[in-house]
Amino acid sequence: MQLFIVSGLSGAGKSTVMSILEDSGYFCVDNLPPVLIPKFAELCQMGSEAHQRAAVVCDIRGGSSFVNDLFEALETLDGMKTPYEILFVEADDQTIIKRYKETRRYHPLMEEQGTLARAVQAERKVMEPVRNRANIVLQTDAMSTRKLRDRVLELVYPGRKKDSELNVCVTSFGFKYGLPMEADLVFDVRFLPNPFYVEALRPHTGLDDGVQNYVFQFPQSQEFLEKMEDMVAFLLPQFVEEGKSMVVVAIGCTGGKHRSVAMTHALAQYIETLGYRVSENHRDMTRA
Repeated sequence: MQLFIVSGLSGAGKSTVMSILEDSGYFCVDNLPPVLIPKFAELCQMGSEAHQRAAVVCDIRGGSSFVNDLFEALETLDGMKTPYEILFVEADDQTIIKRYKETRRYHPLMEEQGTLARAVQAERKVMEPVRNRANIVLQTDAMSTRKLRDRVLELVYPGRKKDSELNVCVTSFGFKYGLPMEADLVFDVRFLPNPFYVEALRPHTGLDDGVQNYVFQFPQSQEFLEKMEDMVAFLLPQFVEEGKSMVVVAIGCTGGKHRSVAMTHALAQYIETLGYRVSENHRDMTRA
């Protein structure tokens, strides 16, 4: 089991770090009281493979006894021989104050300290023992979200290949049923010869050999597939650099049963050869 305990200063980026871990396959829980961490780790160890990489956020929201409770929980984890790492997220006072002013959120110690500046300074003092105990300290004030993502993933997946982190969903659809709202890229194949008008092919779908052979017998079909392949081969690395974890490519024909399905299947197979994680979906294929 791999357990990350994410802590740090309010407004420093803990939520962003947790989102990055969650997108990369970690089972995540935010604002878990420290006393529950050992039980959480125990349940994860008893769970499925999906729970063997886990992360929790615990911080000053845990109350005045937070630090003592956390250290007691860590002692319990040590006794259980459960491996863990503490990832501490921080930023300078000016950056944290600016972020709070931009988001208009309320600092957990604001009521007690009276001003935002005092609250930030008080929290930094309280959290110092946790910072000293941390395996990893992330200073986020000079980091863009993309750089923070890259840094977190470098820590949890040393030697990672960026391409393998991008999930690509290729989906077919019928224009008469509307565009997929989640699509990042949309291709229209309604200009191709339609198997719907071939009586023997009409009941079948673009996953059947007969329909695929019909669609791809035409030179324009082969050429269009090649152009789509060139386009996604260029764009997917750009999405990786942008920090996206999911890209949806949608291919549409009139009803979403024949041409778009055949093209989607072919494009998904190609993207898989590029080393990306691919899922194939056919939204309207079974509609009447």
